[in-house]
Formats: sequence, structure tokens, C-alpha cells
Amino acid sequence: MRIALVDSGIGMLSTAAALHAARPDAHLVLSMDPDHMPWGARTPAQIIGRALAGARAARETAGADGLDAVVVPCNTASVHVLPELRAEFEPHVPVIGTVPPIKPAVAAGGPIAVWATTATTHSAYQRRLIETFADDVEVTPVACVGLAEAVESADPRLIEEAVAYAAARTPDDVRGVVLGCTHYDLVDERVTAALAPAARTFTAAGAVAAQTLRRIGCVPPGDRPGRVSVLASGRPARLPAQALTYPAGRALATASPTSGAVR
Repeated sequence: MRIALVDSGIGMLSTAAALHAARPDAHLVLSMDPDHMPWGARTPAQIIGRALAGARAARETAGADGLDAVVVPCNTASVHVLPELRAEFEPHVPVIGTVPPIKPAVAAGGPIAVWATTATTHSAYQRRLIETFADDVEVTPVACVGLAEAVESADPRLIEEAVAYAAARTPDDVRGVVLGCTHYDLVDERVTAALAPAARTFTAAGAVAAQTLRRIGCVPPGDRPGRVSVLASGRPARLPAQALTYPAGRALATASPTSGAVR
């Protein structure tokens, strides 16, 4: 089983780690784009071009056996790139996007807050999701200024400041906080610690991993551990050093046959 994950940076780690935990035999290709990150500041056409380039590079890395799925573990990229990726890869290779888990958060009881990047917070896309799944629940959108960038840098001080900024703008009575950017998953424990005790966080990584495996279908488990390969804007690379500061990154590094880093 060969699965590509396509994103600009290490926000993909939580979904990749969830896939690895569910299917340790799966071969994962982590196709990052450090030469052009962050994607969020780019035009839709540019994001589409970069995602297609990342998916094509992963397909080449997979070789003659090809890919069994392409995952876009990024909410912002999923808004723009899924139609183009599906036009190129489906029906033979399923393409799975990421949606902020507003629906399960609402089902658990409101009021809720949605933490997301500034661009996503003010987007029509997020407004539609809230109108569709949380029409009868009080929702507070929270623009987490600088949090994704802080997580990407793995700078503890910047992370602490960005989490505190968002927490201060989150009402004390919320029961659930939707993590609307996959970068935030990597600091879930810090987010939880900054919130009122009654609040819990909701992330998309587990659901995206489960949907990916459902779309692939029944594939018997292999008898060998899967490999983890990394591409940096199409070039073979190691997992970025910043990734190893997070449990998800260390889990993927441990899965590699090389010691200390993923190739």
C-alpha cells in the first residue's frame, strides 16, 4: 500500500502519523514544498500548480507500482486543489481532502470555537461549513495569528505566544474547539492546556486517515514495516529537523529503516 501526502510543510505530520498507526505496513511518501511555502499566501492557481507538482513527484517516487491514494492533509489546500487532483488521478487513485471537524464538534455539544488561519477564518468556505453544520449552535471563529508559522518553525516561545493569543479570544464557555489547520494538531496538548477545563479539541487527522483506508479498500496487511520517504519540492530529502520536535514526527522517524532521520 503506497500513500502520498501532499502539503507545503509539516502540517501533514498528524495525518501521516495516524495512517502509520492504522497501517504500519503502508509506504508513505511525504511530499512537502519548502521552496514555495507557505501556500496560504499564494493564489489559488499557484496552490493548484504546487499541489499537482507534489503529487506527480510522489507518483514518480512510487515507481512502477504506483500510488494507492493521494491525501491533501491541509484545509486551505483542499479548498482549491481537489478538483484538479481528482481529474488527474481518479478513478484509479482516490484523492482525499481535509475538512475542519465542525460536524463532530457540534454533535458533542456547543458552544464551540473554530481555530483557523486568518485567511481561512474570513473565508466563504469556513462560513459555509458553519452554516451547514452549526446553524443552531453558537460558534466563535478565532483567527490564530502566527500559530501555523510558529508550529512550522518549532520555536517554543512563538508557539506559546500564538496559542495564548488565540486562547484569549476564545470564550470561556466553549465546550469544543475545532482545530481548523492541521499544523495545530501538532501542539494539541498545549492548546488543551490553554483552554478552559471543560473544553476539548477536535482534529481531522484520524478521520482523514480512516477515510483514506476506506477509499483504498481491502488490502491485506504486509509482513514488513512500511517505509517513509520525504520529498522537498520534488527532491529526495530527510524529514525537516523541526518535525522531530513533535511526537508525530518522531513516530514517523522511528518507522524509517534509517536511524535518526527519514529519507
